[in-house]
Amino acid sequence: MNHWLIAPLLVPLSASVALLFFTGRSPALRRTLSLGATAALLPLAILLVQLADTGAVLSYRLGGWPAPFGIVLVLDRLSALMLLVTAVLAPCSLLAAVRGEDYRGRHFHPLFQLQLVGLNGAFLTGDVFNLFVFFEILLIASFALALHGHGRERTRAGLHYTVVNLAGSSLFLVALGLLYAAAGTLNMADLAVRVAAAPADDLLLHTAALLLLVVFALKAAVLPLHLWLPGLYAHTSAAVAALFAIMTKVGLYAILRVFTLIFPGSTGAGEAVAGLLPWLALLTLAAGAVGVLGSRGLRLVIAWQVVVSAGMLLAGIGLGNLAGISAALYYLVHTTLVTGGLFLLADLIAAQRATASDRFEPGPPVQQPTLLGGLFLVGAMAAAGTPPLSGFIGKVLLLRAAPAGGTAWLWAVVLTAGLVALVALSRAGSALFWKTEGLRAEGGGARPLAFAPVVVLLGAAVVLTVCAGPVIRYTEATAAQLLAPAGYTGAVLTREDRP
Repeated sequence: MNHWLIAPLLVPLSASVALLFFTGRSPALRRTLSLGATAALLPLAILLVQLADTGAVLSYRLGGWPAPFGIVLVLDRLSALMLLVTAVLAPCSLLAAVRGEDYRGRHFHPLFQLQLVGLNGAFLTGDVFNLFVFFEILLIASFALALHGHGRERTRAGLHYTVVNLAGSSLFLVALGLLYAAAGTLNMADLAVRVAAAPADDLLLHTAALLLLVVFALKAAVLPLHLWLPGLYAHTSAAVAALFAIMTKVGLYAILRVFTLIFPGSTGAGEAVAGLLPWLALLTLAAGAVGVLGSRGLRLVIAWQVVVSAGMLLAGIGLGNLAGISAALYYLVHTTLVTGGLFLLADLIAAQRATASDRFEPGPPVQQPTLLGGLFLVGAMAAAGTPPLSGFIGKVLLLRAAPAGGTAWLWAVVLTAGLVALVALSRAGSALFWKTEGLRAEGGGARPLAFAPVVVLLGAAVVLTVCAGPVIRYTEATAAQLLAPAGYTGAVLTREDRP
């Protein structure tokens, strides 16, 4: 077994426990430990991507127990990619938080590390029960982080998020019970083998698949289960909102994993779900577009843009072919990092507009118009999908992935998403930088260190453009691996483990 597979869990978990003992100690000590643990995940993620890029699927058996009886962690190209995106986003979010946001609560850093445990665990776990466990870790940590700093709107949005997700957790448990009743296992690889051998009209499996789709759609903010997201993302702190940019992608990851491995289109339950995905993508995009155009603040525009991106990603996944899944994965990397950067940038802009904050109303001129305006232009172009940045490449890849004669709905998704983002962000830029009143506030504006995480995350759009070739080759190989699940099941299950 390769022990590097468990490191993405052990590093943040150990840091979280250690930080609890340092609660009353120097803030500098807590920050150093938290930043060090978070930064360590980046070289670790790069190493795991290199291991996964060989094409091998690696499994780690906790306690030495073989699957399906023991707990397994599984690394393939998809899980390695998600670990890398998290490892890039997390340090940038934490750097933004240590400017002072982390002082507003005693347990910010332990909770931040616990959030990383939930994220990395969800991407690495090889069974659906532990996927549920890591979802609950995410729920606990994200609720506490969302309320960090208090405030009426944060409390309201956090409670809404928690209640809705607790309902989703209940449905998840019901789905797990049905799966176990039908197949006698919850290991993903074992489930893939057993579901493939089950009758196509098995009612328990059909019901379980639909319930899992509902649960994952809730996590991904897919219509009509998206209403918890805009308020939560718009009213929490910028650093937390930036980290939450990966949260909806956990739900989309689960959809991609479960419905290519356990319930592919060749199964009866998988075929039923596959027919729903394009419609869910269209409706989610429509809801997100209405929200974006109706928003009266930059943070809220970005929050609704997350819903729009969920529709875009679901559209690519819904195609069910290699090109569609590959395009969706490329766009996932792009939208996660750019969205995180926009949340951090919105906070910098709001801080220089006094009481006007990020609302689209006249306020004092920002103190650093050239720097903030330039970064906003890059972020807006990337989010809207205008050439030459990575958002444009992702959308072109999605359009090219559509089969001949069945492109109408996909063109509607892609073009509407781009138009909505362009209109909304153009309006935002005009209101924030041009419609001013009063005198510019005294002071020199934000320090250079405050811009570092924004530059890194928005700069990802440039990096993904320059390195589009290697990134697309990786996403294509990832899609091919997902569409050939025999490699996954063969790596997890030994011959004697199979039914």
